[in-house]
Amino acid sequence: MDAKVVFETERLVVRDWADADGDRVYDIYRRWEVSRWLGATPRAMTDRDAASRSIERWNLRNADPVHGVWAVEEKATGVVAGTVLLVPLPSGSEPGRGEVEVGWHFHPDAWGRGLATEAARGAIGHGFKAGLPEIYAVVRPDNQASLAVCRRLGMRPLGLTKRWYDAELASFVI
Repeated sequence: MDAKVVFETERLVVRDWADADGDRVYDIYRRWEVSRWLGATPRAMTDRDAASRSIERWNLRNADPVHGVWAVEEKATGVVAGTVLLVPLPSGSEPGRGEVEVGWHFHPDAWGRGLATEAARGAIGHGFKAGLPEIYAVVRPDNQASLAVCRRLGMRPLGLTKRWYDAELASFVI
């Protein structure tokens, strides 16, 4: 099955996941330097089968025309550099608000080249084109690299919050 392309940027193809991406997914998410920033209780992926399960779960989410958890593939090499996501935030105390989060998770070999910013900018454009009025980002306050991505994207800081997840996170909006 060919993976559906969601959007492209100058250097990237953002697409659904393919079964063949499993080894790369495992290689990204098994690393503590990536996983330490993710989830209310961060944990690294512990086995290759978890990567296959994640791909299945992500591709189910990708059936939505606006939201998804997508593979970010470098055009020049065909290597998956990481993940970009555009997903509804948990509704918390205000159900039905329809707030959406942009996020990114990249392999360390893709760090420092502007790929997260480029992918996130494309995801934000995809969301705005689909009619989203605003898009949020939530970042652990000590994740300097992701805080810098938010600044490069021109996102407005909203301060620290526990509103959406069970952890205090820096929040941004664009």
